Amino acid sequence: METGQGLVGAAKLAECSARVQEAVRSAAQGLVEREVLVELIALAAVAEEHVLVIGEPGTAKSEAVRRVARALGGRYFEYLVGRFTEPSELFGPIDLLKLQQGKLETVTSGMLPEAEVAFLDEVFLGSTAILNTLLGILNERTFRRGSIRLRTPLRICVGASNKLPEDPALAAFADRFLVRVFVSPVADSELENLLQAGLGAAQGSGGVGLADLDTLIQARRGVDLAPVQPLLAQAVRQLRRSGIALTDRRIVRAQNLVAATAVLSGRSQASAK
Repeated sequence: METGQGLVGAAKLAECSARVQEAVRSAAQGLVEREVLVELIALAAVAEEHVLVIGEPGTAKSEAVRRVARALGGRYFEYLVGRFTEPSELFGPIDLLKLQQGKLETVTSGMLPEAEVAFLDEVFLGSTAILNTLLGILNERTFRRGSIRLRTPLRICVGASNKLPEDPALAAFADRFLVRVFVSPVADSELENLLQAGLGAAQGSGGVGLADLDTLIQARRGVDLAPVQPLLAQAVRQLRRSGIALTDRRIVRAQNLVAATAVLSGRSQASAK
């Protein structure tokens, strides 16, 4: 299968997809009623899209992201955003030595601009300065501050909030998170399993490494989507008739999730089945 970055053979694709799927299954062990969330985060990582998780505090949102981060490997950054969070807490402090030389540079070591997987809890509480900088990282994988332009290695960012924002400006920012997952407290019927898991259920095995993830990303970019595009268009029409509005951006980028599903199944062509 040819892509803009070379060839991914069928055998290699099958091996990488199997390893990633096994790592994701291991990561989900002990997370009661969060298996779908774990799978969607991994799917979005292959699609190079971002995930927004909506749910009450204490519903294992952060634990699910940490498990996937360990499964995929790479540098991980996590932060609980507040109304008084400073940009330097996410992106790094100003380099004082460079500032004395008249240069405005940021020390990004260990901060969000150098992360490959990121989790931002209460992401909508960020200031305008934080959200504007995040837009560049989420959309273009580029960190901008002053005259500095840095290409970031971010594969996926997961944002979390208790509810969807009502402010139109924040709603536009939320639109950058293609995948939205709503989580609720564990159902009554699963409480015994939850209690057992809380006593030390399996925590998942080690990560597969970013090489496998990047192989799947490369393969995804070359997936043949022509067989499913008419079906996707029809699905959008049905959603519109039901009163569900989708931006053109979300409609186009939804194809990345379809392609990611194909490569995670070891296929180079999207299928309706």
